[in-house]
Amino acid sequence: MNDRLKPAPGNALSGGLPSAWPLSGWLILDKPRGMGSTQGVSAVKRVLRQNGYAKTKVGHGGTLDPLAEGVLPIALGEATKLAGRMLDSDKIYEFTITFGAETSTLDTEGDVVATSDVRPTLAEVAAVLPSFTGAIEQVPPAYSALKVGGQRAYDLARAGEVVELKARAVTIYALSTFAAMPGEDCVTLIAHVSKGTYIRSLARDIAYALGACGHVTYLRRTKAGPFTEAQAISLDMLEETAMGRGLEYLLLPLEAGLDDIPALHLDQTSAQAVRQGRVLSDMPQSSGLYLAKLGIVPVALMEITDGTATVVRGFNLPDVAE
Repeated sequence: MNDRLKPAPGNALSGGLPSAWPLSGWLILDKPRGMGSTQGVSAVKRVLRQNGYAKTKVGHGGTLDPLAEGVLPIALGEATKLAGRMLDSDKIYEFTITFGAETSTLDTEGDVVATSDVRPTLAEVAAVLPSFTGAIEQVPPAYSALKVGGQRAYDLARAGEVVELKARAVTIYALSTFAAMPGEDCVTLIAHVSKGTYIRSLARDIAYALGACGHVTYLRRTKAGPFTEAQAISLDMLEETAMGRGLEYLLLPLEAGLDDIPALHLDQTSAQAVRQGRVLSDMPQSSGLYLAKLGIVPVALMEITDGTATVVRGFNLPDVAE
């Protein structure tokens, strides 16, 4: 059996726990093109319901446009308490810029609003990429979920209104060429970016820097926070595995979303105190955020400040021995 498909340690269903206990952990969905993030959540809920799993909360860890594909972290049960952290995480994308036309949406969905005869070479594209690496200012697309005067920008744009969004600071950690097809009008790039970065805006601005017009014709997220496409599963695999009552073999543990946070190991007495929301004093650890655990079971996210540990987020998971 593939190591990735073994029962995840710390999973609420591993260790022989009753299947009636709701699932808690992460399913990393390889979202297909044409499906929205909310639809991805609905698909997981439907699979759970149709295959007799206990009712559980389901959420996603970062919106992925319907025209994009790739890594969509789906949080189940107690992991939904960490979904917000995914919004702050870095991402990696593969994307293709097709030169010659700019569209209203900056992707294949919109109408053409500008054209250009300029077709940059791969070398010319590579030469401008350093100017888009590091901390940059970026104007988000008019067709985005950002709010303007209390309304979504894409709703205003679809109504024919002129949408003016302010430039925002984002960080491009790395940007490189991936491929270019000889004789084609496109180039594929790889971008490692901070939260809040719009790949469609990045593609638009790269085209402008080359004296051209362009729009995104392919977009795939290969990494979201700690989760990579190597861990991602298709909807078909999800449904097939659920039919065999084996979702626990695909589920990553709750703490998989906290790989950058050190563990704080508790004894039974301290764990009980933390579950009651009490403060732990005289802690020898340095100040910072910790994942408090009883054995392999996550108990809470805790912040230690000058020796005092307080609960940031508690988890309602059973002890393995229960």
